[in-house]
Amino acid sequence: MGDDRILLREFLRAPTRVATITASSDALVAAMIAPLPIGDESVVVELGAGTGRVTDAVQRRLGGRGRHVAIEINAVLAERLAARHPAVTVVCADAAELPAVLQAQGIHRADAISSLLPWVAYGSAPIPAIVAAALAPTGTFTQASLLLTHLLPPARRQERDIRAVFGDVSVSPAVWRNLPPARVLAARSPAPLSL
Repeated sequence: MGDDRILLREFLRAPTRVATITASSDALVAAMIAPLPIGDESVVVELGAGTGRVTDAVQRRLGGRGRHVAIEINAVLAERLAARHPAVTVVCADAAELPAVLQAQGIHRADAISSLLPWVAYGSAPIPAIVAAALAPTGTFTQASLLLTHLLPPARRQERDIRAVFGDVSVSPAVWRNLPPARVLAARSPAPLSL
């Protein structure tokens, strides 16, 4: 079964946990990983890995080096992702469990964290603070945000919460070649927090 069909099926089963019915486009994936400091020994974490479009791109960039952890709350998507990417540590968990996931993997800090999490995840846990505490001081966090809804209160709260715990936040130009169009928030200089 193709990625889009699986996403649609899983979205219909749990729309608040699977936030989209289409896989991210190549253009959005490129915008998501371009700001990330991915090098030979990098630790890269994905939140809301879904069908693995970002996973594919991160694996190409790592080229067999570094460490890659993908967190996906949906068991069907996590199992499929693990089968497709045996070199990636795929964990079926809530993004709010990031500190425990990293600790279980013997990881103290991540160099890059990429997120396709929906607003509901931000409403149920302090995701920006959790991410800031998990990032190395020179790390970068990217979060996709739907362009057509970025002025709605949940999207504004999401961006405000990110800005509250990161010293440097930039917003990409619109990624029109995505359905729906999106933009990417890139956050650096995490506040020195601990959870």
